[in-house]
Amino acid sequence: MPAKVNWPEVIKPLLKKYKAKQHPLEYKNIYQLVVMVVLSAQDSDKNINKVAIELFKNFPDMKALSNATPDILAKYISGVRNFGNKAKWLTEIAQTVKTDANIPQTLEELTALPGIGRKSANVILRESGKEPEGVIVDLHVVRVAPRLGIATGADPKKIEKQIMDILPQKEWDAGMAMSFLGREICRPTNPKCDVCVMNTVCEYYNAGK
Repeated sequence: MPAKVNWPEVIKPLLKKYKAKQHPLEYKNIYQLVVMVVLSAQDSDKNINKVAIELFKNFPDMKALSNATPDILAKYISGVRNFGNKAKWLTEIAQTVKTDANIPQTLEELTALPGIGRKSANVILRESGKEPEGVIVDLHVVRVAPRLGIATGADPKKIEKQIMDILPQKEWDAGMAMSFLGREICRPTNPKCDVCVMNTVCEYYNAGK
């Protein structure tokens, strides 16, 4: 990693570009967000947005969801990857939390719930407007961060720690910003490097020039 790169400074254009941009999951409140984040693991946001419409008609809040059994819930999410486990996790979360007002608001409490890891918890905190306690590292960030040169390797936890060590806490939204960059510009194949706000410092781009 080049010592000359002042990441807190050079990341600013990326943060500015995606500041306040909502996550692609089309949730309407924190309850919906939590459910959709759990469902989205190893699945596409687009698919979860479709499934959610019927799901939330039948289970409009945490209280309604707490009355469901995994078998009943599974019928509504059968089009989602790993729906059997996710039905168990969601009913367990609902029976633990019981009401929307009781949804945890810290990383530690969120990750104590089934089906919610660090990435999911970081997404929930970001979208709830809470102070970041970590950095969102999804499959896009696992690709984008090493390309930029801000992190190395392919382990999400190690990438998250590297970014947290390099950037001050107020700039930890760089994770979601890199995720948006990965979705829109820094694609797995044929990335649109010429229009990328990070191309002046990007190792991948500058190595290929």
